Amino acid sequence: MDAWFDIRRLVRQTLPPLLCVLVIAYFGYHAVQGERGVLAHARLAAELAAVEAIAAEVRAERARLERRVALLHPDHIDPDMLDEQVRDVLGLAHPDELIIGLD
Repeated sequence: MDAWFDIRRLVRQTLPPLLCVLVIAYFGYHAVQGERGVLAHARLAAELAAVEAIAAEVRAERARLERRVALLHPDHIDPDMLDEQVRDVLGLAHPDELIIGLD
């Protein structure tokens, strides 16, 4: 009977700390590996940087296109831009010009 009592006492003494260690290990694992963990945060930060770089390229392209469109505004048409668009759309050129195709 003394052995059974000793076993029960040992279990009562070790079970609460063991459960606490298991709970800490569980939450620690998910804090690092979980879907909202440290590694996921680092991955999302890298994705955010890539998307911000793409967004900056798109903004630059949009600004370039807006400048070109502004040159064709009906109130103040830029003659060079008009000439470029006429040549591109209609395929016209002066007789003394040499045309080199890039396509």
